Amino acid sequence: QYWPLFVLFFYILSPIPYCIARRLVDDTDATSNACKELAIFLTTGIVVSAFGLPIVFARAELIYWGACALVLTGNTVIFATILGFFLVFGSNDDFSWQQW
Repeated sequence: QYWPLFVLFFYILSPIPYCIARRLVDDTDATSNACKELAIFLTTGIVVSAFGLPIVFARAELIYWGACALVLTGNTVIFATILGFFLVFGSNDDFSWQQW
């Protein structure tokens, strides 16, 4: 049963809205930006969907609840890793690996 693998699409889609918005938006403006907020909203929707899909599969008895728990644990690890990546490398403080 490969139903839990549909969550992989959410892993691929989750950073895309924020990356596009970060590329289009100038961060020198201190006020709130609608494009960046929309990207964060879309990313949040993708992450919530990634957590909801295994629960829907388990309720529909397509997968077992143990598999659902494993997928939810994997979601937590993957999305924490993606968040950590954007926190470390997302700021524009002229950080580069050449300093190390």
